[in-house]
Amino acid sequence: MPIDPGSREESRTPPTNGTPPSPQGRTERVLERFLWNSRFLVMMAVLPSLLGAVVLFTIGTIDIIKILIDTVAYYLLGSVEDIHDNVVPSIIMAIDIYLIAIVLLIFGLGVYRLFVSPIEQAEDHAPLHPFNVQSFDQLKDKIARVVILAVIIEFFRAVVDIRFQTPLDAIYLALSVLALAAALYLMSLAQRKE
Repeated sequence: MPIDPGSREESRTPPTNGTPPSPQGRTERVLERFLWNSRFLVMMAVLPSLLGAVVLFTIGTIDIIKILIDTVAYYLLGSVEDIHDNVVPSIIMAIDIYLIAIVLLIFGLGVYRLFVSPIEQAEDHAPLHPFNVQSFDQLKDKIARVVILAVIIEFFRAVVDIRFQTPLDAIYLALSVLALAAALYLMSLAQRKE
């Protein structure tokens, strides 16, 4: 049976898909696999930030429970300690603690999503959820907004404790409130553009 010369040529040419890689190609592949797997180093930031969020949520919740117990003791059990001076600053501080915990959550989950893998449950159920960030800039923007809100809450807590000595103190307070209002307005403009 005659053999087609074209088929002999094809059988002599080694297939490109099944050829073993050259040593340089193999080394390069191992190095690239190592570099790609190095993205898991971000877990050293993700896990502690999530643990920090758990700690802060626990602290904030315990603070609120203490305020509730003090309130019940004052109004129902006739405690002599007046709670009026401490309730509002304590609640504001608890809210501030919660906001910092939220910053840690957004950071941890955002970094995980950007560098390791998208979180399937979040992608399926809530694509516009704050944890679903598409870029590092978007992550920084979300964290900055929550941090600014935490700073505003901290400012509010400081304002509650202010005792005015001179009329100039009231003017300073009014100017700082105006600056905060302008910052919130600019933040809302930036959010509308997105």
